[in-house]
Amino acid sequence: MNITCIEELRLLARKRMPKMFYDYVDAGSWTEYSYRANEADLQRIEFRQRVAVDISQRSTTSTMLGQPVTLPMAIAPTGLTGMVHANGEILAARAAKNFGIPFTLSTMSICSIEAVAQATQHHPFWFQLYVMRDRQFVARLIERAKAANCSALVVTMDLQVFGQRHKDIKNGLSTPPKMTLKNMINIASKPRWCRNMLASPHRNFGNIIGHASGVESIDAMMAWTQQQFDPCLSWRDVEWIKQRWGGKLIVKGIMDAEDARLAVAAGADAVIVSNHGGRQLDGVSSSISMLPLIVDAVKNQAEVHFDGGIRSGQDVLKAIALGAKGTYIGRSMLYGLGALGEQGVTCALNIIRNEFDLSMAFCGKTEVAAIDATILRQDICR
Repeated sequence: MNITCIEELRLLARKRMPKMFYDYVDAGSWTEYSYRANEADLQRIEFRQRVAVDISQRSTTSTMLGQPVTLPMAIAPTGLTGMVHANGEILAARAAKNFGIPFTLSTMSICSIEAVAQATQHHPFWFQLYVMRDRQFVARLIERAKAANCSALVVTMDLQVFGQRHKDIKNGLSTPPKMTLKNMINIASKPRWCRNMLASPHRNFGNIIGHASGVESIDAMMAWTQQQFDPCLSWRDVEWIKQRWGGKLIVKGIMDAEDARLAVAAGADAVIVSNHGGRQLDGVSSSISMLPLIVDAVKNQAEVHFDGGIRSGQDVLKAIALGAKGTYIGRSMLYGLGALGEQGVTCALNIIRNEFDLSMAFCGKTEVAAIDATILRQDICR
């Protein structure tokens, strides 16, 4: 199959995935303004093309939090990845390992921390932590991440309450999903997805069921989850997590310069400029529009990473030019996964790396460390 861009993976994923899970991936909250702005604002940024520069020796390698990477990019934490494709988190982690970039496992994953670690021969990956009211459960998650050889902890700060996504409500996407006649007919029309899911042992929330106190079934988990996301989350909690974890700490969900400074003061080694893919507060600015302000606020006290709207290697290049040390893909990875499983994730990564490499060359740069805002039209970036 000759796939040349992320959009082709998206279209194939939409064809092969049940509608409720495709819409879960490809949706934002309320009007979806912020979801669309993430992509649109990246597209508006234009490059300065340079010529007569020796670009014969190029490298896309870099580091993120001191870890060598083949591209300044990681796979973002995404919930329900194992419902996009059977064993989804395992497949994505293997693809990331083979490609040479970090994979981040979500607290709300289908495959557990231990399952991903075993499937990747305990190759280091990152773990994303939601801070629940049950701090003993949080402490156990941190210990499980240590035992699985996770090399960084990503604390997501922008899910104290849930944004409303109209598509999920209309599709009956809940825990467990509502099996209406319409949903059952749609799922039955995806035999490849059904066959893979039936063959997988991973069909529940592996990090929670059997690990949270009194949560031994999907129904119990539903009741538990509704009470557990903590609206009282504060920077003191981040300090506690940092002390308990003891390793590299990344704070995700930063969209304000003051919050970036507070995150660094609380012990963050990196902050991720992210509006949760436009899935939480609709009407908030795009991630890329806030990136330069947050880079300026942090002032090299921590790494600044970028998440939101990346659909190409050119988007990665633009974020690096505006000061990001690393970037993340969520939907682009999920499109590949839903389309072709592990092969699709690898395909997405290769597409993005190729686009990044060629675009870097056209801008007259040969290494990631040399990329800065001079490769962009400044009148467009203002």
